[in-house]
Parts: sequence; structure tokens; C-alpha cells
Amino acid sequence: MDHEALIKQWIMSDPDRMAALTTAAAQKLPGWCLAAGFVRNLVWDKLHGFVASTPLNDIDLIYFDSDDVGDSRDREIERRLMGVSTLPWSVKNQARMHARNGDYPYTSTEDAMSFWVEVETAVGAALDDRGELIIMAPFGVKPLFSYTITLNPKRPKRTDFDARVYNKRWLQTWPKLVVSV
Repeated sequence: MDHEALIKQWIMSDPDRMAALTTAAAQKLPGWCLAAGFVRNLVWDKLHGFVASTPLNDIDLIYFDSDDVGDSRDREIERRLMGVSTLPWSVKNQARMHARNGDYPYTSTEDAMSFWVEVETAVGAALDDRGELIIMAPFGVKPLFSYTITLNPKRPKRTDFDARVYNKRWLQTWPKLVVSV
């Protein structure tokens, strides 16, 4: 089974997600994607047979621009997005996130994602210059279909991982999932 093709099909069949992608693409940000719950939750919803999508707390628009790492640009992009969309946008330039995480500087959006706490969260979707849907996933997309929440061995912060699993209520929302450390 081609999991990536299936994810693309599910996203393209979701008018709200496609609208979010189109709105994000209009920002013309380098190396951008809508990540984390944007794709992860959709896959878990489908695997659990949910008819309606689980509401998203935010839409994580991430990008990579090492020429402008100030967070004021992110706030300006969020203001612009809120002016054209009612979605709960959260914008983060991954070129500065290494400092917050105590890592060496990241080299790209995908490199930054490879340091996220859970493997299944490190997946995003974007539209390329031709409007084609692309998937960005440093660990591939197969883990999303394994019914697991997996601690990233590249960032083995068990306390942070456990807190995220608990606070985000993933096991309650998607009861077929199991924690894999």
C-alpha cells in the first residue's frame, strides 16, 4: 500500500485542509509546510473510522529562512493569515528553533522536523509551485499507520514526550494508539 498516496488522497478530499494549504502557499515562504496535527490527526482519524475530522487546536505553518530568524516576522505572517482566514494559525521559522531546543543549527525544515519529540508528528504537507501536493516526512509516513506514538530516538526527552501524550489526550481521542518508546 502506498501510504503517501493515501495521505494525499485524504488531504485532497478535505476542503478545509486544501483551503488551509492554498492560504499558506500564498505566503510564498521558503521550505514551508503545514505540519504536526494537520497530517497526523487526519491519518489517525481515518484509521479510527471517524466520520468527521478531529478539530485542530492550531494550524502549524512552518518554514525555513535563515536570513530572517526574528519571531516578529512570524507574528506578522500570523496577522496576515488571520486577516484572510479564521483558522488558528501558528507560524514558526524552523531556522531559529535550534536555539530553543539546544541543538546545532538546523539546515532545513525537514531537518528541524527530524528533532521533534514524536516520530508521528514529524510530517507535513505543502503545495509546490505547480500546486501539486507534496508530503514532507523525515521518518517517512509509515509510522502514522502503525497505531503508535513513538518517542523520537534523535530527541529522547521522555519527560517531554510523556507530557505531550498526556496533555494532548491522544490516547483518549484515538484509543487504538499505543505508546512506543
